[in-house]
Amino acid sequence: MSDRIVRLLGLGVRAGGVVLGVTGIRAKLQRDGLSCVVLAADASPRTRDKVERLARARGVPIVQGPVASSWAPASAGRRSRRSG
Repeated sequence: MSDRIVRLLGLGVRAGGVVLGVTGIRAKLQRDGLSCVVLAADASPRTRDKVERLARARGVPIVQGPVASSWAPASAGRRSRRSG
């Protein structure tokens, strides 16, 4: 199931319809710009609290996603950046 979620999120990232990161998610929630929030299973309690509280206040459903460390940004549609 988590592989399917990662693939679907990847499609959304490539299409420009997925927001990654707490700052971006909170900004979109404040502008009523999200339909759903997918939180990583290993999100910190502080992150979970910030995002869940705002999502609930806006009536946006929250879904628990896969563990963030189980997928790299590249597997979700972002190109990896190498320094060097």
